[in-house]
Amino acid sequence: MLATLTIHLHIPACASLKEKRGRIKPLISRLRREFNISVAEIGLQDKWDESIIGCVMIGNDSAFLQSALGNVSRWVEGHWTDGDVWDTKIELI
Repeated sequence: MLATLTIHLHIPACASLKEKRGRIKPLISRLRREFNISVAEIGLQDKWDESIIGCVMIGNDSAFLQSALGNVSRWVEGHWTDGDVWDTKIELI
């Protein structure tokens, strides 16, 4: 089973794509390190003030995957201070 988490971020203080990357890359690295998940920026790469981050886990227990990605979502909402979390969505495939 595959579980995905998409996180739509708003980064209001960015004035360039380079500045946006400087704020998104540390978040992606931290998520990989803290939660041992696959993470990438998957959308809105051409917008300065928004980003969509995708996280993926594979396993055989849907309840565990749902819970683990819920923990990731709550961590981002509580610890990421460079902007706002506009939306999160967990899907099981």
